Amino acid sequence: MVFDQRNAGASVTPASGTYTLDRWFANIAQSSKFSVQQTPSATETGFAVRVAAGFTNYLATTSTSAYSVLTADYFSMYQIIEGNNISDLAWGTASAKTVTLSFYVRSSLTGTFGGALNNSGFTRSYPFSYSISVANTWEQKTITVAGDTSGTWLTTNGIGMVVSLSLGAGSTYSGTANAWAGSTLTQPTGSTSVVGTNGATLYITGVQLEAGTTASPFEYRQYGTELALCQRYYQRQFPVRGGGAGTGSTGVSRVKAPLIVTMRASPTATISGTLNTYDGLAGGSITSFGSVWMTPDLLEFDATFASGSTVTGKYNSVYNDASANTGALSTAGVILSAEL
Repeated sequence: MVFDQRNAGASVTPASGTYTLDRWFANIAQSSKFSVQQTPSATETGFAVRVAAGFTNYLATTSTSAYSVLTADYFSMYQIIEGNNISDLAWGTASAKTVTLSFYVRSSLTGTFGGALNNSGFTRSYPFSYSISVANTWEQKTITVAGDTSGTWLTTNGIGMVVSLSLGAGSTYSGTANAWAGSTLTQPTGSTSVVGTNGATLYITGVQLEAGTTASPFEYRQYGTELALCQRYYQRQFPVRGGGAGTGSTGVSRVKAPLIVTMRASPTATISGTLNTYDGLAGGSITSFGSVWMTPDLLEFDATFASGSTVTGKYNSVYNDASANTGALSTAGVILSAEL
């Protein structure tokens, strides 16, 4: 839970289908039932999770009302795993490997909680349960799952597997615990509903899924390595700098800006704020792209420059300095997403 590129630690009430902390996706049937925040472990009483396991951050969910879950409701936080990263598991074949999911959890509630593993089409589900017997205390949970020999499990750059932790669900999406099912399930029947209690909390960190029947110690990776893995799916270029040759009287230059890391697929790109431009004759600004082309490695777009009279072959620049070549950065940049 180290990276929160989108919200920088601010509390958000996520809409369904949106990412919160990096790689953690909210899937919800009803809006505004809980908030999500990246929380430093230093704010937690006693620093227990940091002292015990070395985690500096956790994902904090907090219920915003006492909501009675309806039959077809679901509230979950997802980690969507790329198919390339589960190919060694051989799921969907007779050689399917057993996996172990481990994580640290703390809740203001006690009881039996739930989550699930799902395939990309949500036609295969494994609802799992875990117990919290002491409120407001960090505990490590370990769930071992026999690999699925049925269904379709992608081993491409698409969705390979979904790991979800439930905050509540109705009977439509609840089923038998610790067994594979050919339907869309997000938790076992009877799981504790976090969204059912106003102000209830569920904190998680140190989530790890690995092949085998036991949980190994959490694999800490170097900060730069972990950031690059996140940037494969989402990256922010703040600052962004690029440029290209002018095309003459049209005032348009084709700008090329290499991406920070190679992304999972050709991303979508949006401008956040206002990018400044300079064509050697006048400064200007752009708030949206003209024609845009993307590869997993490169952002390329047409930008119209202020003077409207760029010189053919002359290099023109897009930047987000507060003014040209000062080095004082504005708050503008480019957001690129290749999320699953």
